[in-house]
Amino acid sequence: MHPTRLILASQSPRRRELLTQAGFTFDILPADIDETRLPNEDPATYVQRLALEKARTLQTRHPHATILGADTTVVLNGTVLNKPTDIADAERMLRALSGNTHQVHTGVAVVSPTKQLQHLETTSVFLTPIPEADLAHYLATGDSLDKAGAYGIQGYASRWVRRIEGDYFNVMGLPIATTVALLNQVVEKTSTTPPAR
Repeated sequence: MHPTRLILASQSPRRRELLTQAGFTFDILPADIDETRLPNEDPATYVQRLALEKARTLQTRHPHATILGADTTVVLNGTVLNKPTDIADAERMLRALSGNTHQVHTGVAVVSPTKQLQHLETTSVFLTPIPEADLAHYLATGDSLDKAGAYGIQGYASRWVRRIEGDYFNVMGLPIATTVALLNQVVEKTSTTPPAR
């Protein structure tokens, strides 16, 4: 168990669930930051910057705690698909993802009183064509509205996932094995590298 106070700088229920299942006790204090993407900022840099900003923002207010920040985005052919603004936007995203391969990037940052660590995880997701009836049903549930790319791999949308290359939990929003490795580095003050993907 983590010897110092651990704070998750996110209100994502998926991240909370994954961190809890991994055996951590933590507080949840979402960081209020500007998440606007910078001009010409590539998606991988974007999520790493936001994850670090979230962690640093809370660290200034809780200097003795260890802060975990994370940010996830979905990228299709170079286009970033964040959380949809409404059902019509979700439908647009899902139609674009249907039958195609996309990438999920998650930036993870751990900031403690003595260390600052970062990692980028990328997973490729191969979706089957989405049947019209499935699409209509899923959109009606409203489940797509709080998820980058307008879908969650662990729910109804799992029926469209033909295969993935990389970390499954990364697609949920937190590459848990890598996150644990980063937290262990802070605890043990070692220089081991988190597992490569």
